[in-house]
Amino acid sequence: MLCVEDYLDALQWAKSLGGLRALFARADANAKAIADWVERTPWIDFLASAPETRSNTSVCLKVVDPSVSALTADAQAVFAKGLANVLEKEKVAFDIGAYRDAPAGLRVWCGATVETADVEALTHWLDYAFVLEKSKLAKAA
Repeated sequence: MLCVEDYLDALQWAKSLGGLRALFARADANAKAIADWVERTPWIDFLASAPETRSNTSVCLKVVDPSVSALTADAQAVFAKGLANVLEKEKVAFDIGAYRDAPAGLRVWCGATVETADVEALTHWLDYAFVLEKSKLAKAA
C-alpha cells in the first residue's frame, strides 16, 4: 500500500505542476541546459551525435578533449570515472558515470524531477572536475 500511496503522491505532484505537458517542458528545459553548456564547452560533447537520437532525460556525454581522446579506451574510462568520482566525493552527483557497456563518459539525469537550476549548477561542477582530472594527466606526462 505504501508504494501505491507514493505513486498517488507523484501523480498529485505532477498534476500540481501542470500535468504531462509541464513534465515534458521541465525535461526539455533540463536537456537544453546541458545542450547550452555542451555548445560552449570544448572538452565535452553528446555521445549521440544526431540530435534526434538524444534522450532529453538520460543525457549521455563523452569527453572530446584531444588529450583525453588520445588515451587508450581503458584510460579514457578511468578519466571519465575520475570525473564521476569527484562529483560523488563532493556530494554533487551520484551514479553519473556512463553505463557499464557504453563508451566512456557521463550520464546526466535531466528528467522532470530535477530542477533546471540544479542542472545548470552541475555544469560548473563538471568543469571543475574536468580541470582536476586533466591536471592529473599533465602531472603523469
